[in-house]
Amino acid sequence: MLIIAGLGNPGPKYAANRHNIGFMAVDAIHRKNPFSPWSKKFKGEISEGEIGGEKVLLIKPQTFMNLSGESVGDAMRFYKLAPKDIVAIYDELDLAPGKARIKVGGGHGGHNGVKSLDAHCGKDYRRLRLGIGHPGVKELVHNHVLGDFAKADHTWLDPLLDELGLNADMLVRGEDSQLMNKLALAVGDTAEDEPKAEKKPAGQSHIRAVRNHAQPKALPASGPMAEMLKKLLGKAD
Repeated sequence: MLIIAGLGNPGPKYAANRHNIGFMAVDAIHRKNPFSPWSKKFKGEISEGEIGGEKVLLIKPQTFMNLSGESVGDAMRFYKLAPKDIVAIYDELDLAPGKARIKVGGGHGGHNGVKSLDAHCGKDYRRLRLGIGHPGVKELVHNHVLGDFAKADHTWLDPLLDELGLNADMLVRGEDSQLMNKLALAVGDTAEDEPKAEKKPAGQSHIRAVRNHAQPKALPASGPMAEMLKKLLGKAD
């Protein structure tokens, strides 16, 4: 079983906030896949379903962002799961709007929801970070994250969330690189914009390939080809 937890703040006041993109993402997965109606459990809203043959629990903690881990931790322990069975989806200031990155473990980056998850669930869960951009100066961060998405943001936000919902099976199967490419293309990026460090190179390294390509082949020392080259180039005494 897999828990997909979207982080956000409950209530209509916060519903359209940038900080609530995790809730929005889980709602998109719920819309695009066969899930039960939302119900209340584990200090959150939950819905059960199946994606790609895997049982999935969607959860939106209703504890407010700073206590998100209480809700997700309760669900993890109830189902006797481990951190590796959790995917957390949340907003990322240090990514440009529309960018997405996924990894296992890592730091909290000052995100209070992630701090709470780390405390209640451990750190080795998968983290799908959705970029909301940085306002430029620290003093504006609070109003930025708790501000609503602008109308112009929906040109990338809506396709990003729709694509995530449609390809949630990749998230469940752990096909992270393929999912990142799908999300990048949905918002108008190209596959080349994806982080190279998250993709394992196949075959020889780029450096070795360049060296091998640049290395000239040895000229034949004898035979008809050697004689012809000597006539063309002249003997080097």
